[in-house]
Amino acid sequence: MRPMGKIDVHAIAEQSGSRYPAPFHEPCMPRAWKRLGDAAGLTQFGVNLLRLPPGAWSSQRHWHAEEDEFVYVLEGAVVLVSDDGEEPLGPGDCAGFPAGERNGHCIQNRGGEAAILLVVGSRRENDRGEYSDIDMTFERGPEPGSVIFRHKDGTPYPRREPPAPR
Repeated sequence: MRPMGKIDVHAIAEQSGSRYPAPFHEPCMPRAWKRLGDAAGLTQFGVNLLRLPPGAWSSQRHWHAEEDEFVYVLEGAVVLVSDDGEEPLGPGDCAGFPAGERNGHCIQNRGGEAAILLVVGSRRENDRGEYSDIDMTFERGPEPGSVIFRHKDGTPYPRREPPAPR
């Protein structure tokens, strides 16, 4: 267990990339994040500092069956893309997505500057969900942090290795 106190965000390894199968990984490859919740020793929910360079997406448009998600924009301008349409978000704007709501969503940086977001989500071992625009579902894998991607007919996609910290 990590001792309580201030977390040195600069000392946390940054990860980047995507585990999505090709070609769905492409718009998400430039994204980068730091696992703040892990650095704090949190186990019940995750907290990530997400950096989206120009052109990057947070994810493919998806929804979770078991996990709540929350995003807060710290810097930059992004577009929230959901079943409700497109909404611009800037510093101080936030959005939430309750578990089980089939509202496929993602964040896209369509501007010319990097955007920084705080992303919070519950950590449910039995989570699963679906991607709204593509033939893909997901479920938690047997190893911690692993994900299994399948076609909507249940056929598995080939596994990609998770992004390495840098």
